[in-house]
Parts: sequence; structure tokens; C-alpha cells
Amino acid sequence: MTAHSKTAVDPAVSLFSKTQTQSMSLNRIISERDAVSQAREAKTARLRELRLEKEADEMAEAATRAALPKRAGKR
Repeated sequence: MTAHSKTAVDPAVSLFSKTQTQSMSLNRIISERDAVSQAREAKTARLRELRLEKEADEMAEAATRAALPKRAGKR
């Protein structure tokens, strides 16, 4: 009788092990996806800051050039 009940338990243990392995793999995949997403968001934010800083510098330079009096050319 022990041999009979043991064979009934083996498929259950196997199925549980398979389900547990799939769950761990899914958790790993989700974790990796989240890490990639966070890295992308950080890079995007950094690039946005650099772009805005560059645009502000360009606007300030243009305003400075516009404020300077123009030199008269030679006649």
C-alpha cells in the first residue's frame, strides 16, 4: 500500500516543482524588465535635463547677442 500511495504522490510533487520553477522564472523576468525600465527612465530624465540646459544656454546667448549694439561697417 505504501508503494501505491507513493506513486500517487510523485506526480503531485513533480507538478508542484514545475509550477514553482515557472513562478521563480516569471519573477526573475519581471524583475529584469523592471530594472531595464528604471534604467531607461533614468537615462531619459538625464537626457531631458541636458537638452533643457542646452536650450536655456542657447536662449541666453541669443538674448545677449540681441542686446549688444551692432557695429557700424567701414565706409
